[in-house]
Amino acid sequence: MSFDVDALAHALAARLAPLSVARPSVALPSLPGEPSMARRESPRSDLRLFLDHTLLRPDAGHAALATHCDEAIEHGFWSVCVASRNVAFVRARVEGSGVRVCSVVGFPHGDASASAKAAEAARAVRDGADELDVVIAIGALKDGDHRAIFEDLRGVVDAAEGRAVKVILETALLDEREKVIGCALSKAAGAAFVKTSTGYAKGGATIEDIALMRSVVGDVLGVKASGGIRDAATADAMIAAGATRLGASASVAIVTGGKGTTTY
Repeated sequence: MSFDVDALAHALAARLAPLSVARPSVALPSLPGEPSMARRESPRSDLRLFLDHTLLRPDAGHAALATHCDEAIEHGFWSVCVASRNVAFVRARVEGSGVRVCSVVGFPHGDASASAKAAEAARAVRDGADELDVVIAIGALKDGDHRAIFEDLRGVVDAAEGRAVKVILETALLDEREKVIGCALSKAAGAAFVKTSTGYAKGGATIEDIALMRSVVGDVLGVKASGGIRDAATADAMIAAGATRLGASASVAIVTGGKGTTTY
């Protein structure tokens, strides 16, 4: 790329941080391809298409994955989000339902090499992934190695072949400046979303982080809140702050008025 990535990151950080934390009201997006199979009526059916129904436990086998897929089909969630090795199984399970398949890449620490992330992304696409959630190189972000981050993310965006790429910043491990720079580099690399968390760090999504991320990316990118969203009230608060997608393992509880007990 011809532009100076370091200059871009520093200029945006200087201009945008610290930001006044605006909390825009975000309407339910108009999304094509709404899942067409019969689904259970729920008190919060308006949240269905915000939800990536997530199963990233290391012990998740085919039985748990099948149940998760069936829940997504029944409730009409936007996608099922799984590890890349499980994409082919999930693709076959949800085929024809309208539920999409989301694969994580470089999960959960983001410290795989750029070539390994690109290869994982390419394999997930071949296996049927519709969207990719890639963990940013957190250590490189801490080191200020902006070129490495950009090239890392760009490799995944290229491998995605036009599919939406969401960049997981792991906001609980970053200061405000690093969050701003992470958003700026994600946008420059061609990502479609920035995302808060893996669910494996010391904290998850916060209202303040969602508002900050929305302020940086504007209306051009989506913002995904993930980590600690276990009920409809929390989901509503994240959307009000600027989230346009939610990652949760407690999706069924969220749309049926319950409260999940999982950490993600």
